[in-house]
Amino acid sequence: MFTQEYYIVFPEGDVQAIAGRLAVNMLVDINGRELIPPLPTHRMIAFRVSRIRVAESKGGSAAYHYLELMGAEELLPYTGPPARGTA
Repeated sequence: MFTQEYYIVFPEGDVQAIAGRLAVNMLVDINGRELIPPLPTHRMIAFRVSRIRVAESKGGSAAYHYLELMGAEELLPYTGPPARGTA
């Protein structure tokens, strides 16, 4: 039996299992779920998948998705237009 495992690797080195594969440059939340633009705000915890490493063994493979923390300024292009009547 061949098993496939998927993990996210945080900038500090912590590793967490996730349900499926991610793509490079994908925006994800702290649980590894995809964030689909437009984001509700630029003031949130969001990561970008910076690289992927696949470790294969005889009985399976493990994909490690390395994350990069995004700053508020970097998230601005992913937010929607401001609501009417707000500044």
